[in-house]
Amino acid sequence: MRISRIKLENWKNFKHADVELTTRTFVAGPNASGKSNFLDVFRFLRDIVADGFQKAVDENRGGVSKIRCLSARRYPDIMIEARISRQELINENEDWRYRISFKQDNQAVPFIVSEKVWHGNALVLSRPDQNDKNDKDLLRQTALEQLAANREFREVAEFFRTISYRHLVPQIIKNPQMYQITKVGHDPFGSDFLEQLATTTEKTRIARLKKIETALKTAVPQLNDLEMEKDQRGIPHLVGRYTHWRPGGAIQREEQFSDGTLRLVGLLWSLLDGDGPLLLEEPELSLHPAVIKRLAPIIHKLQKKKSGARQVIVSTHSPELLSNPGIGGEETLLLIPGTEGTEIKIASSINEVRVLLEAGMTVAEAALPLTEPENILQLELFS
Repeated sequence: MRISRIKLENWKNFKHADVELTTRTFVAGPNASGKSNFLDVFRFLRDIVADGFQKAVDENRGGVSKIRCLSARRYPDIMIEARISRQELINENEDWRYRISFKQDNQAVPFIVSEKVWHGNALVLSRPDQNDKNDKDLLRQTALEQLAANREFREVAEFFRTISYRHLVPQIIKNPQMYQITKVGHDPFGSDFLEQLATTTEKTRIARLKKIETALKTAVPQLNDLEMEKDQRGIPHLVGRYTHWRPGGAIQREEQFSDGTLRLVGLLWSLLDGDGPLLLEEPELSLHPAVIKRLAPIIHKLQKKKSGARQVIVSTHSPELLSNPGIGGEETLLLIPGTEGTEIKIASSINEVRVLLEAGMTVAEAALPLTEPENILQLELFS
């Protein structure tokens, strides 16, 4: 299953947005255009199921006032609608649609304005219902998060629960005790990354590390083996063995790995771990340009091996990543900020981009220049 379409109103940078998503989607835009906030829409749907509506809004995001678009005026409700498809082609008779609208009351407490679920053309849930009208406190929870209420569309709730976000930071993986991380499930920044590896079943962990080791040998000079072991205190560590003048080779643990090596290990593990939608934020960080150019084909290859082609949504600034000729304009979303919020456009829907793509240019050449900030050359005047 995958999210095939997302509609937004008053969500952070986006006053209005309505865009179709592919199984592999790349999100590009200038700084502060809303790439992270776009990914956060999907995290929010996951958080409602995992943590509940109130925590998803208040504790995880600082309240409605921090979520609502600054351009919101007459209609201040925040709205998200996600369409869920079982396959690459949209089937109106089989697809699910989940829509939630919310705002806050006079005490800044979030509450549901509307919650609806459709299966095909059939309306499965519509709130507020009579119970909500009799007891307004019920609108402080979604039906999505309640087992007693989501029986007819629990498939939607369980699908949202499978959404995962990864933005692994090598320094946090190396020294997790130095960072205070508020976790929502697994920490997306890596403070419990080694614990995740250690608690994976041994057979699966060994198989995945062997695949990662094979890939790393092409990117990390002299690496021979990659495995996991626990120290005397029972703390798990990644261990790499490198070709060295010593007969047994040189051994390094994760705190000695380069940032690029750890980023690549974490990225490859994330791609292998799970079947639900995977959100990757700027995976190019710390990686060599030659490696970055191969990320899109790696994602595509792993998607083909998984049943149902796991959906991957990637935010990026990288021309190297988007220079792969296999990336289509229909797979690329361009975020274009304006005075009334950020607009989302599919690259191939822009005539000038489509013409260049049809002429043989890559997305990096045809579309990425449109995301450059205006007057960027003025930065050179800084002194």
